Amino acid sequence: MVGATGIKTPLDIYTHTGYIHSVSNRQSEIEDLLPLPEATFHILMAVAEDDRHGYAIIQEVAARTGGALKLSPGTLYRSIQRMLEQGLIQETAERPAPELDDERRRYYRIATFGRAVANAEARRLAQLVKLARESGFAPGRA
Repeated sequence: MVGATGIKTPLDIYTHTGYIHSVSNRQSEIEDLLPLPEATFHILMAVAEDDRHGYAIIQEVAARTGGALKLSPGTLYRSIQRMLEQGLIQETAERPAPELDDERRRYYRIATFGRAVANAEARRLAQLVKLARESGFAPGRA
């Protein structure tokens, strides 16, 4: 990746218009997105390690939550559209072996900015749990 400065860096964010500011320069943009909608955070976790198509995301979220969260296709694709526009995820042209794939599927992966936002959300939630423990609302050490 070549960033806005012309120097190759993995922290630069790619948008449809090209590489722009690094994640560290986008802290206020990250904070503006918090708290993340539950579906958004789960989708980011689902694509954090592997590229996935929509139905695979639905399955991964259901599996991770023990079936407690079942994304409907409408919720998933509205979320994906918004996340693409926000630069949290990106569509990838890379595909698995053709014999294992349906050419109509679109695959998504987490973007560098999306990873930074997910990390910020995880920190926010951890702080919230810490405060809940201190108030006696959550089990565990304060």
